Amino acid sequence: MRFGGRRTSSNVESGGRGSGIGGGRGIGLLMNLVASRFGIGGIIVLVIGAMLLGFNPFGGGGSSLVGPNQQAPEAKSAAEVCATDAETHFTCQVLASTEDQWGRLFAASGQTYQPTVLHIYDQSGNSGCGAAQAAMGPFYCPTDQRIYLDTSFFDELAQRYGAAGDFAQAYVVAHEVGHHIQNLTGTLDEARAAQSRLSVVEGNAVQVQVELQADCYAGVWAASERAAIEPGDIQEGMTAASAIGDDTLQRASQGFVVPESFTHGTSDQRMEWLQRGLRTGDPAQCDTFQETT
Repeated sequence: MRFGGRRTSSNVESGGRGSGIGGGRGIGLLMNLVASRFGIGGIIVLVIGAMLLGFNPFGGGGSSLVGPNQQAPEAKSAAEVCATDAETHFTCQVLASTEDQWGRLFAASGQTYQPTVLHIYDQSGNSGCGAAQAAMGPFYCPTDQRIYLDTSFFDELAQRYGAAGDFAQAYVVAHEVGHHIQNLTGTLDEARAAQSRLSVVEGNAVQVQVELQADCYAGVWAASERAAIEPGDIQEGMTAASAIGDDTLQRASQGFVVPESFTHGTSDQRMEWLQRGLRTGDPAQCDTFQETT
């Protein structure tokens, strides 16, 4: 993508937030998030990792990333964080672009867009939803309205999943911003309420709809930045969407697929909804809750 000298976002921070593990609601949200991505094994890894780092993953007042005899690192400005390296700078430009484009789309319907904050951390951190671990991949926490990202995930995306390129990275950020849009519009609350009344399998199906809508919203954002898109960019995005489909991941890890356990959608579904957003540029066309291809 050609962003050149475009601005970087001021809604960026880094390091441990030092605000504790997030309490009952936060850890519950994080457990649900990890379970949706990685199953019970992911929850076990999360709990063990948090305890090794000195967190109490089950609340009790929470604990900070900073020990009793340590001083918290001096906070960096957003500009300093974004200047860390070329990859982080580009990520900050993508976030700024989502602010501009979603701001325009919200204004068109008489609303004001409230941006999310991108929290960049290295290996481990903590969020309003609980501990943040690099192994979890990027995630959005509705409690504090932040996206949590260890940029080493981009290396994993390229090396493990064969989805390299700047547009693939932009897709990841735009997808998480899509969850922020869902939070602002009340979709996440509605989905959680529905899941609380449903069986595990039915709840998984709702989660698939949530994730596919975020893919579509990522496409809507990309459609608004067509002037910055270079040859090959769209294919990078399609490759990334295909690589992280539930069927592809399950087939690679266990040799077979269990559709009832899907939480993000198949590779074909993820590509279709990303493409739909790209093709239409219209958030109204992203109603996965009425139609899931």
